[in-house]
Amino acid sequence: MTKINSTHMIFALGLLFGLACSDAAQAQQYPMQPPPPMQSEIIPPPPGPMMAWQPGYWRWTPYGYNWVPGHYARLQRPGMMWIPGHWAERHHRFEWIPGHWQG
Repeated sequence: MTKINSTHMIFALGLLFGLACSDAAQAQQYPMQPPPPMQSEIIPPPPGPMMAWQPGYWRWTPYGYNWVPGHYARLQRPGMMWIPGHWAERHHRFEWIPGHWQG
């Protein structure tokens, strides 16, 4: 009978957990179904100078899409603008392309 070392058992469990998490992360990043239509948002006046509106978006979770409301963010420097993120269909799956500052 083979005796299993506790260090080997911990390593094996850690490896299995890591693989399970990477599969879950992959599933979260690349859903098969498209996101729902964008929700309309009422954009309030900016809370101060050097603020840009970042619109809401659909975030993928293990339970499906979840709406993240828009908000204001401080400009990194004058003249910059926020390019919103979007979902792109690639190889019959959807991939989130994050928003970024430009300018």
